[in-house]
Amino acid sequence: MLRFNMILLLIVVVCALGVVTSQHRARKLFQAVEAEQERARQLDIEYGQLQLEMSTWANHPRIEKIARERLHMVAPDALGRVVKADPAAGRRGR
Repeated sequence: MLRFNMILLLIVVVCALGVVTSQHRARKLFQAVEAEQERARQLDIEYGQLQLEMSTWANHPRIEKIARERLHMVAPDALGRVVKADPAAGRRGR
């Protein structure tokens, strides 16, 4: 009977160690998930800021200003513009 009790005690200790180990792993994985979620939130914020910056850089009046000031470009007047008709557009209308 003593031998049977010792075997049962050994099984209980092994099971308890298994539970402790699995709980420790679960906590570590939860911490890793939390860290990755925080990183994802930070990346979302950065993405929003980059979109705002991109829309600022692509702003039409800003591009026009840079073209005028740095590249010395000017918009052509009405006489300087040539509009060509699309020959395929006439065929589509038939």
